[in-house]
Amino acid sequence: MAVGILGTGSYLPERVVTNVDLLALVPDADPEWVSRKTLIEARRFAAPDQAASDLAVRAAHAALERAGVAAAEIDYIIVSTSTGDSPQPPTSNLVQYAIGATQAACFDVNAVCAGFVYALGVANGLVRAQPDALVLVIASDVYSRILDFSDRRTAVLFGDGAGAAVVGRVPEGYGIIDLDLASRGDANDLIHIKAGGSRLPASAETVAAGDHFFRMDGRGVRDFVATSVPPALDALLRRNEFKAEDVDHFVPHQANGIMLQELVNSAGLQNAHTHLTLPWYGNVGSASLPVTLDEASRNGSLRDGELVLLAGFGGGMSMGAALVRWGH
Repeated sequence: MAVGILGTGSYLPERVVTNVDLLALVPDADPEWVSRKTLIEARRFAAPDQAASDLAVRAAHAALERAGVAAAEIDYIIVSTSTGDSPQPPTSNLVQYAIGATQAACFDVNAVCAGFVYALGVANGLVRAQPDALVLVIASDVYSRILDFSDRRTAVLFGDGAGAAVVGRVPEGYGIIDLDLASRGDANDLIHIKAGGSRLPASAETVAAGDHFFRMDGRGVRDFVATSVPPALDALLRRNEFKAEDVDHFVPHQANGIMLQELVNSAGLQNAHTHLTLPWYGNVGSASLPVTLDEASRNGSLRDGELVLLAGFGGGMSMGAALVRWGH
């Protein structure tokens, strides 16, 4: 049987923060420098009353509508987030309640910016085990709440948003061809939030020290992507008897524009259409890949039968790639 994406959806908050606007938060972030170093021109920030579940609900409604599926028909809801509403309950349960998916079993996954592909892999397995199942996969992140705006190299990259996909059985010859997931626990220190968990619970001291902020070793992350992602993509393609030249569309995690240019070249994907939303939305965490996939689907770029390569990578360090034969 074949399993694939029945419909996609996304939601970006209304507040647009351009590189010029960002100066009010990050005074030493020269707009020209930000644009040149990242290719980002703007990003979206959630409203004060919006959390990850609120963004996820909006993306979920859009995906359900495009798939022609009612919320009550959904069997599972998987939410990928590293910025959930709270440590407990799972953000997915809040989404279930909000959209009325009363029959759905719910859980969250956290593979940081690789999370959407990880959740897609779980959804693929669930449908293969239960061929009539419908799975709502959502990635939602609100990074504006955990950024240290005194750290210009990190603070300029991120925005908020959510992307979603309904996964179920599709006609033979379409859908998910193969997936590959990988983790590098030895590189766990490249991206982290030091406090707020069971090892270092939040306290007045941790807050004063800024230990609840997102931290990233940019150079280390860039080296990880350069050395780990191209071989993994090549292995996935070869395992399924494809070459890089066979890929019609490349939809990567929107980490940094310069990094993505380097990744395309080193992975030999110059002939593929690489889809970018990063100039307008920045890095939206695990949501950046499904947001970009939804935009490509809605603007008609993805044609029936074309080969789509998805690639997510982020904290952990974690990496996930999927080959999809697109179908309408």
